[in-house]
Amino acid sequence: MAIRTVTGRTDRIVVVGSGFAGLAAALRLAGSGRQVTVCERWSGPGGKALPVLDGGYVFDGGPTVLTLPELVADAMRCVGVNFEDRVELVPVDPVYRAVYADGQRLDVIADEDRMAAQIAGVCGAREADGYRRYVAFLRRLYECEFPAFIDRNMDGMGRLLTADLARLIGMGGFRSLESKVGQYLRDPRIRTLFTFQALYAGLSPARARALYGIIAYLDTVAGAYVPRGGVHRLPAVLAEVAADHGVEFRYDTEVTGVRRGPGGRVEAVVTSQGEQIATDAVIITADPGVAFPELLHRPPPRVNYAPSCFVLQLGVRGEFGFDAHHTMNLGGSWKRSFAELRTDGKTMGDPTFLVSVASKSDPALAPAGRLSMCVQVPVPNLGAALDWSELAEPYRDQIIETMEKRGYSGIGSAIEVEHILTPLDWAQRGNPLGTPFSAAQTFWQTGPFRTSNLVEDNIVLAGAGTHPGTGVPTALISGKLAAQRITG
Repeated sequence: MAIRTVTGRTDRIVVVGSGFAGLAAALRLAGSGRQVTVCERWSGPGGKALPVLDGGYVFDGGPTVLTLPELVADAMRCVGVNFEDRVELVPVDPVYRAVYADGQRLDVIADEDRMAAQIAGVCGAREADGYRRYVAFLRRLYECEFPAFIDRNMDGMGRLLTADLARLIGMGGFRSLESKVGQYLRDPRIRTLFTFQALYAGLSPARARALYGIIAYLDTVAGAYVPRGGVHRLPAVLAEVAADHGVEFRYDTEVTGVRRGPGGRVEAVVTSQGEQIATDAVIITADPGVAFPELLHRPPPRVNYAPSCFVLQLGVRGEFGFDAHHTMNLGGSWKRSFAELRTDGKTMGDPTFLVSVASKSDPALAPAGRLSMCVQVPVPNLGAALDWSELAEPYRDQIIETMEKRGYSGIGSAIEVEHILTPLDWAQRGNPLGTPFSAAQTFWQTGPFRTSNLVEDNIVLAGAGTHPGTGVPTALISGKLAAQRITG
């Protein structure tokens, strides 16, 4: 079944936004011979991955690791550039260190044999065997789900009703993630390691379908990496490669609307300076909740947004026992936390948070004897009745106090550099309801049910708000799929 594509002339393309989605689209379009202009309101590429540099510390603005690096390589290959010649990747090992409420620690290791040996030593041979069987399930899930439902454009139910869907149903992909994981793993500590990722999709493990196990597959099985220099180096390199192959980048250029011709087809994008940039088609990477009302002057799609994230970017003097890139600190009321976030609209009473210490993988990201870390705490989005202009500082103090109590004694007094991001900050950066995760990845907001990327005759969307969803790999895929709407 052929996908719908932009009709008419498509020689000149404007891409709005230079995050992962926009850059992936620009590279593919340039490789197909199009004349591409990228408009970016910030002073450099990266979108949510824009870095913060302060006092010798370097902080990644959003994503903290890269999974499926072959997607970046594929985008660069479109213009004949070899990924390995431009980017050095450092494996993240362990992928996570989980610290439980009782102080126990377990590592998540992408190497199956090493992970099974660790589980056997802590939980016994039966649990280790269950882990191996679950990994086998995740591999089958990925092999079915990725090519059939993620890495392709979805035009209505006809693209969904296939033999692959029957296979996915037969595998138990539509059972709850929690029950599917429980089919293989009995120890609650191990189950948590393979279900907490549902929060990235804006769901609890009990509400998420087992098909979302693919999120856990990406890092816990396929492995995670960081580019030398930080995750923000990736968009910088992608932009360099694109510019080398004819893509024009206009930074500090905010697109505020479009100009339509007599038939309603977009003929130009309009910038905040009043400039009109002629185009045959436009790819917009802004969230649909912003793009529709502000750029296209049409009602925004009605969607259920994911929870948000409270972020502390900390430059810390000392080590404090952090010897892993990622440390997941789990609160004791794990299941209750989901209800607090999604139902009650409250911050977690017993917080679970992820600490990413980028300088453990690349010491150049912090001064000697110091750590560059990012503390990410799930919080409700701006749909909840929380005043972050008043709550930011007290909540910051609560998180630092919690870290002190959980074994990082003295960390509060060792902070040399600090930046706080609340849902208000995310909203000011163009994220509806202040969540960087866009629409929650519920079943009815996935695939053909998510906002379509072909909005009008020559207007295409890319990014987290459209198919296939939130995350660096999915952003790269969305850019590819958007380009395919133009190139066919």
